[in-house]
Amino acid sequence: NQPQQPMPVEVHTPAPTPLQLAQRAFSPVVAPLETGFIVLVVTIFILLQREDLRDRLISVFGSDDLHRTTTAINDASERLSRYFVAQLGVNVSVGAVLAIGLAGIGVPGALLFGALSALLRFVPYIGIWIAAVLATLLAAAIQPQWTMAVWTLVFFIVVDVVAGQFAEPMLYGRRSGLSPLAVVVAAIFWSWLWGPVGLVLSTPLTLCIVTLGRYVDRLNFLTILLGDQPALTPAQTCYQRLLADDPHEALLQADRLLNEMPLIDYYEQVVFEGLRFARNDVLRGVLPAEQIARINQALLDIVEDLDSVDDSRHASRGNGNGNGGHGARKQNAAGLAAELPAEIPDDGRAVLCVPGRGAFDDVAVAVVCQLLGRAKIPSAATTYEEVRATRAGMVDAQTSAVCVVSLDAAESPPYLRNLVRRLRERAPDASIVVGIRAVRREEGMSIADDALTQLAPTLRDLVEACGTALVQPRG
Repeated sequence: NQPQQPMPVEVHTPAPTPLQLAQRAFSPVVAPLETGFIVLVVTIFILLQREDLRDRLISVFGSDDLHRTTTAINDASERLSRYFVAQLGVNVSVGAVLAIGLAGIGVPGALLFGALSALLRFVPYIGIWIAAVLATLLAAAIQPQWTMAVWTLVFFIVVDVVAGQFAEPMLYGRRSGLSPLAVVVAAIFWSWLWGPVGLVLSTPLTLCIVTLGRYVDRLNFLTILLGDQPALTPAQTCYQRLLADDPHEALLQADRLLNEMPLIDYYEQVVFEGLRFARNDVLRGVLPAEQIARINQALLDIVEDLDSVDDSRHASRGNGNGNGGHGARKQNAAGLAAELPAEIPDDGRAVLCVPGRGAFDDVAVAVVCQLLGRAKIPSAATTYEEVRATRAGMVDAQTSAVCVVSLDAAESPPYLRNLVRRLRERAPDASIVVGIRAVRREEGMSIADDALTQLAPTLRDLVEACGTALVQPRG
């Protein structure tokens, strides 16, 4: 028998019906319209029941703390209102400029493209370029030389760059509360979740979440990750840079901050606050001796570099009397608001600055000596070991003023009280100033009980007390 030949089989796809063709053609458009219709319906019901929904959200999230919940809702509504008004103003302005420009280029339907651009610009990133592509294609179709198309595309690019890089940052500023990275991440996430509608709503929804994180402790990480506020305080940034052995960036940070604050405030709010973080790490035993030495050396270099900083631009902020006496001169030098009652006599008196035995007290003394010098107050520095060893000629009965500078002053440790007592025994008539962050006696922590010992909780108080001690006649 002859082997049977296999029967050829052909598979033919039936021709699509008109209904199937219509479904294929309109399905990419129907899905976004369907999602948009659902969102629109939900939005309408939310607006109709907004008071009842608000009360229910308050009951769910914050009925135990109505003040915080109400503040969070008001904050979110104000931020959203400002964002939408600013965005509407920018989009309408962009649409008007595009309509006028396209009319000048000669593109037909310039007013239509201007209105379309204003509407599509509510869609982040891609909306304006949809209108640009349509207008460019129309310009290319009506002019074979491509000149009109090129000018149309260039005009769209220029207008969008000006609006996005200059107008919007000036109008929005920090009002939205979102970082640029958060806007991009939000657009990706919400467009993946809800498609084009999510892309349109990405910024408002993320703004609400970030605002919620400001008032709900468990969601605070969202504000840190997505918000526009700095993640670290200037003091934390300064200390972190020193830990990373990057004093150059710490000095650059100082240059930026000194454009906004006087040098004495920079030392008070940034350097000394950062040193308190370092001191806590030393007490916990997590900083090795080598790293402590590097941090000290880096800070001493920064203090030396800042010795030539001009504080005159900040003098007018704290001195309203405008006099030209010694007080005004001192304020121009150190940014101080207080004035000395009289001129410091030129008889060789000087404030002796004594550090504590803390790991960073020598840096604190260097800062205080620099500020005293800028305030025209004579000063000299010593070390804790020299005072403790009772070196002759360092502290004696002729000493007029002694400034004990230590980051330990707030805790008033026994060694610091013994140091003050030892200084008092050697210089019974001297004025002793203890700072900084020394707790006042009425708060229960005293370093000394005699009337000639003062506690200076801030650098300004310390410099003023040192100047006053030199002005007073000797005991």
